[in-house]
Amino acid sequence: MSTLVSGQDAFIRVSGRQFLRNGQPYYFMGTNFWYGINLAASGAAGDRDRLIRELDRLQEMGVSNLRIVAGSEGPDSEPWRMSPALQPEKGRYNPNLLDGLDFLLSEMGKRGMYAVVCLNNFWPWSGGMAQYLVWETGGRIPYPPPAEGGDWGTYQEFTTGFYRNEAAMEAFDAHIRLLIGRQNPYTGRTYRDEPAIMAWELANEPRAVQEYEAYAAWIGRCASLIKTLDPNHLVTIGSEGRTSTKYAGTQFKKDHKIPGIDYSTIHIWVQNWEWFDPNRAQETYEDAVKKAIKYLKWHLKQSEALDMPMVLEEFGIGRDLDSYDPAAGTRVRDGYYEIMFSEVHRLAAAGRGVAGVNFWAWGGEGRPRAPKAVWQPGDDFTGDPPHEYQGWYSIYDRDASTIEVIRRYAQLLSALPAR
Repeated sequence: MSTLVSGQDAFIRVSGRQFLRNGQPYYFMGTNFWYGINLAASGAAGDRDRLIRELDRLQEMGVSNLRIVAGSEGPDSEPWRMSPALQPEKGRYNPNLLDGLDFLLSEMGKRGMYAVVCLNNFWPWSGGMAQYLVWETGGRIPYPPPAEGGDWGTYQEFTTGFYRNEAAMEAFDAHIRLLIGRQNPYTGRTYRDEPAIMAWELANEPRAVQEYEAYAAWIGRCASLIKTLDPNHLVTIGSEGRTSTKYAGTQFKKDHKIPGIDYSTIHIWVQNWEWFDPNRAQETYEDAVKKAIKYLKWHLKQSEALDMPMVLEEFGIGRDLDSYDPAAGTRVRDGYYEIMFSEVHRLAAAGRGVAGVNFWAWGGEGRPRAPKAVWQPGDDFTGDPPHEYQGWYSIYDRDASTIEVIRRYAQLLSALPAR
């Protein structure tokens, strides 16, 4: 079992291609737990009893690293969003959600867990860059699907306007300052001095599209600001990598070479990128796995050239036959997890620069209102964000075979020796 995260030596450091904790190698099994702040919220908005149960389950499984959202923007009346939001209006914070973030970090620290704290989002399911932009420019966000007639390209081109809007970026800078300087009443420490935070992540999957220079300048701006305010914590971008298309405009090696970035991340989505068709699993699975491994290895080579660690911080696959029913089988998922965890472990054991993995995503005891339902306020939080049909990628507390795969590789990763 993990032990209490405390003391200056408990901060996660980087030494070349390796993470260190207390001077020893830190390899981890992690998950995405983006809704943790909402479960932890004080008052009727949250469910702290469930939060405690979920953290205890994850700890028992050996999951020691949680990627959490610490930047959700309102108004709460907008569709397909985390609700209630941490910042329902520009510069105004929901005190129950701030208290929730305090409580979440405190409880994670008690269990020896580390948080990757995601500060913004390129996608609209937490408000994110598009909401910061609209706060300054007025108008409405051109929502992508599931909005009727929504278009992903139109949304992305709109959202990259954030990188060129000084007022929107300053509003986000203010959010960074607020969190880094915040005093946590449960621990008595400022976030700047909180060892249970592993890293500040600039955003979830920021893309440049056709605004590379502005995008790269924004990365440098945020990294510099964080490092000036907080010398204790690591900084990462939140990158998917080069994705399945050049349209995203990211340049993996160049992006992570920007001063202030401490380690690299990648995301792999074999279904979203149409490498795998769950209704044609027999015909498409083997090739999808080959592409996923190739994607992992290509990015690892680039990251090693930068002499920094890399984390596979998002990957997942749906339930058998594309079912969204929590009772549906997970044979394909279990096999895919086995392969990806095994590859991460094999590479790490061979001295390569991959140091951890955060699977997508822990749904725990949450359940969809109905399979493939669209999330609404009052529904359980699961691993699937509000803009995605509920039941797609969630790992539930009763998915015994999947949990066994996770538990086994958590033990193997944590047992890896120094290189």
